Amino acid sequence: MRTIVKLFSNTNGEIYKFLKNFYNNLPDNKLNDYSTSLLEWKNLYENPIEMADIIGVFIDNKEKYDINMWISLDKDILINITDNNADEIVRYLYERFPY
Repeated sequence: MRTIVKLFSNTNGEIYKFLKNFYNNLPDNKLNDYSTSLLEWKNLYENPIEMADIIGVFIDNKEKYDINMWISLDKDILINITDNNADEIVRYLYERFPY
């Protein structure tokens, strides 16, 4: 099963700005795939450890963007990423998926 990261925002352009910051080394044509008015974004990960990077960037820059992050490690279960649980979730990722 693939794991999922979802971003939600009530403000046009917030998710796009965040993704542009996160994917700062990607070619512009990749960023153009994301609409500047995007209010919801989802990415699937074959390797759950890859989620740790975007979780870290989200928490480090949370005050700059009007965005909420949710992750799914198991079917139909979503976890809201907050300042209080981000470190524990990243640790859990490395414990549960040690590859």
